Amino acid sequence: MFDSIEDVQKRLGEQGYICDRSVATVVFLATRLEKPVLVEGPAGVGKTELAKVTGAALGCPLIRLQCYEGLDEAKALYEWEYSKQLLYTQILKERFSQAMEGATSLREAADRIGAEDSVFFSERFIVPRPLMRAIDSEETVLLLIDEVDKSDPEFEAFLLEILSDFQVSIPEVGTVVAKQRPVVFLTSNDAREMSDALKRRCLHLYIDFPGQEQELRILDAKVPGVDKRLAEDLVRLMHGLRELDLKKAPSISETLDWARALLALNATELDERLVQDTLNVILKYEGDIRKAQAELGRLLERKPEPPEPAKPGRPEPAKPAPGPAASSAAPPAPKPAAKKGRLH
Repeated sequence: MFDSIEDVQKRLGEQGYICDRSVATVVFLATRLEKPVLVEGPAGVGKTELAKVTGAALGCPLIRLQCYEGLDEAKALYEWEYSKQLLYTQILKERFSQAMEGATSLREAADRIGAEDSVFFSERFIVPRPLMRAIDSEETVLLLIDEVDKSDPEFEAFLLEILSDFQVSIPEVGTVVAKQRPVVFLTSNDAREMSDALKRRCLHLYIDFPGQEQELRILDAKVPGVDKRLAEDLVRLMHGLRELDLKKAPSISETLDWARALLALNATELDERLVQDTLNVILKYEGDIRKAQAELGRLLERKPEPPEPAKPGRPEPAKPAPGPAASSAAPPAPKPAAKKGRLH
């Protein structure tokens, strides 16, 4: 497990995942308190990737359950192999006959067959699905329940027993308790509100779009080789696009895709034509593309760089401050005083 919050940041960084201290704190507490983490936020900001790299950093095998509308227990927990059970019955029919041989009543024959129930109602007829595999694993695994908000509320209620006690009840077998408590991550794109009961069982983490400085670090880690000036312009434009009223704002995954596309085109700088030609890499709806095209001129404007500080050197002589007496012309001569005389 992780030794500290700093250890989380270091080991996730080694896996190529750049995260701030708040994210690392939740991951650290989840492993120490053995509580699931519900990760919410816009699509494409790295929620699923966080679960994957956490598993890799801990050396845990990843078991992923992709949620969707109509997902039920049979597809998430286990399936009962009725065909295999029937095959066993056919093969062991002769053994049944021998077991019932000498029975003097129907009840006695039924009791003898019932004594063999464990042969036909056991885990050998269970096909484990992701949840069952995580609970029944001999080693600690990382269980990723991805896009849980796409599942039905009934399935969400079913998850409560697993997330509370890490055990499941199977009618044919009984209660199966986790041998090793898994590390659990649930992700949600906010398609619907999660219930209070589910949130109460989890630590909550919201991942939003990163700031420009952090997105540059992510870009440098995931797509090395991008020119620094091009990367700065790319990230600045992406942040400008996210401020527009778009149906789907471009996320970090689109930033990385766009950077790779620009590398493939041998681009060294962003210009209006290049952006026009590659907007479909980052925007997924025609209406969004048209809005972005209308704002491209403004978005591509580079803010003026601050002036460089003056270099130290020989100080220039101070200029005299302007004033009313500061003039090279001679002062005007005073007017002669008026002569005094008598009135006649």
